[in-house]
Amino acid sequence: MSGGGEEDLSAFVALHGAALRASGVPALYWESLSRKLRGEVFDAGDYFGIMQVEEVDEEEEGDEEMEEELKKKPNPGNEPCFKVIVTNENGLQASNPNSVFLIDHAWTYRVEHARQQLLHVPGLLHRMTSLMSIDFHGEIPDEGSIEQVLQEMWKYNQTYQLSQGTAEEKVPVWYIMDEFGSRIQHSDQPSFATAPLFYMPQQIAYTVLWPLRDLETGDEVTRDYAYGETDRLIRKCVLLPWVPSEVLDVNCFTPEPSDEYYQAILAENKEKLPVAINPPIYDKDKVFKVFTDIQQVLRNLTHPRFVFTDNEKEADILYNFSHFKDYRKLSEERPEVMLNQFPCENLLTVKACLASISRRAGGPDGPRWLPRTFNLQTELPQFISYFQQRDRRGEDNHWICKPWNLARSLDTHITNSLNNIIRHRESSPKVVCKYIENPVLFHREDVGMVKFDIRYVVLLRSIKPLKLYIYDVFWLRFSNRAFSLDDLDDYEKHFTVMNYAAGVTLKQVHCEEFIPLFEKQYPEYPWATVQANICKAFAELFQVASAKPAPLGICDYQSSRAIYAVDLMLKWDTSRDGKRIMQPQVLEVNFNPDCDRACKYHPTFFNDVFSTLFLDETDNCHVTSIV
Repeated sequence: MSGGGEEDLSAFVALHGAALRASGVPALYWESLSRKLRGEVFDAGDYFGIMQVEEVDEEEEGDEEMEEELKKKPNPGNEPCFKVIVTNENGLQASNPNSVFLIDHAWTYRVEHARQQLLHVPGLLHRMTSLMSIDFHGEIPDEGSIEQVLQEMWKYNQTYQLSQGTAEEKVPVWYIMDEFGSRIQHSDQPSFATAPLFYMPQQIAYTVLWPLRDLETGDEVTRDYAYGETDRLIRKCVLLPWVPSEVLDVNCFTPEPSDEYYQAILAENKEKLPVAINPPIYDKDKVFKVFTDIQQVLRNLTHPRFVFTDNEKEADILYNFSHFKDYRKLSEERPEVMLNQFPCENLLTVKACLASISRRAGGPDGPRWLPRTFNLQTELPQFISYFQQRDRRGEDNHWICKPWNLARSLDTHITNSLNNIIRHRESSPKVVCKYIENPVLFHREDVGMVKFDIRYVVLLRSIKPLKLYIYDVFWLRFSNRAFSLDDLDDYEKHFTVMNYAAGVTLKQVHCEEFIPLFEKQYPEYPWATVQANICKAFAELFQVASAKPAPLGICDYQSSRAIYAVDLMLKWDTSRDGKRIMQPQVLEVNFNPDCDRACKYHPTFFNDVFSTLFLDETDNCHVTSIV
């Protein structure tokens, strides 16, 4: 290799080595891969060809093995079936450093933009319908064809995620390989492996293809669609989009996970639990020094018993935006220092943990105040069984897929497609929750009956004893379009978070204005009763969250305090005595919520919060004790 080639390779490895190792691309191919990427060499056509397989007529006495093989293919039925074979007369040697190939991507997108791109990108719908063997003869995109592509694309989709950038930039990217890559079929004993690679110099993603063994002319190119899955049941579930089957024999109950599950979360979070301390005692007139990096606190906390300090070491209160980790050191060295978070509070704020601890209140199905939730990483078979049972009974099967730990509805998708949900598991850790198909709606003069959600600020003063308050003002968020169970990718119909989307109307109604309007629309449901049920749900949630010692529950560290924002909706349900009721549904719990609106309309907000949490003084504060 020339000096220049060595430099090129070392620069390539410096940029891409970690990704190539993580994807299992053998180092033998790196030099050739680097050269092909630099020169944009797509030479797969010199080695492979796409072959159309004739369907076997089931009525004829055909080769039974061939029939069985065809039934296993990703596109069974009457549409054409393709496979990719080695056409090079010398075959292909896995030991040849040049036996690595680039596959281009025909379509790269984020799920929320898919429909618009199919509608507006010239030629895209035509190419996708052709690639997916969907009939489309017109020139103008039609809703029927677009809908078919949006359903079928989950059999062709692959995904990757950028590791750097803003929360928006880290939302998973989906892509469909070109006609060659998309026609490589599945096998449990694959002849090739593939992996996406984001090529930095061009800022473009390609798929890398390399052989796992030597192949002869005519051998089929296959890959494992469930690559990396070794458990037989999980493989069966992951392959359902291509090999339909039923998993109704799996018990769909989801008991609370084992203690080891919570221990593993603690280790992964790198949180060090505190030692036990005595509750700190302060002079009743003490002025507390507050160290904070939260602008809303710096601008709005004016209570005379709190002053700010820039010196973290002299602070009495640490009120930080980022998560604190080393509680052990703090508890040993400065036990009297109070802070605005609890050890293990991620059991509330991470959606998968919220679902698992909530089962302490309602058994395997969960409590009535939480939508039925499954962790797609650990409860996929149970979810599929539950979905298929509901399907059989003709029950509503709309679900909402959410990442464990993103807020603001990012990477959150509503669907009634099982394939869609199964494939979303590949992008990032997700939970899937039953979508509320019968929400309590609010009449907006300008729009009609829309979805709304409610945000309560909850103040957690201590775990033992459990002391919990709600702030007396709650906040409302509304959808911008009338609700109906269709157009599932219409953000303004199905979501309520409008304050982060550019050019979107943000409807604001103050809670004092909302209550009489709500009671006028629902005279049989006084708000005081609705709110009492909401508080009951909150109390139950925090009771189960603190029922077990850390890390199985929130740690009862005596110097911890916290505020959380709990988002919820109301749904129509039937009580045990057959009455129609409004049932609160907890959607998520947020750590360190954005309190901009709170401060804007209620300037004493942080004075009330600090007085309640750090002074134990609630008189003249806008808070109500619920536990």
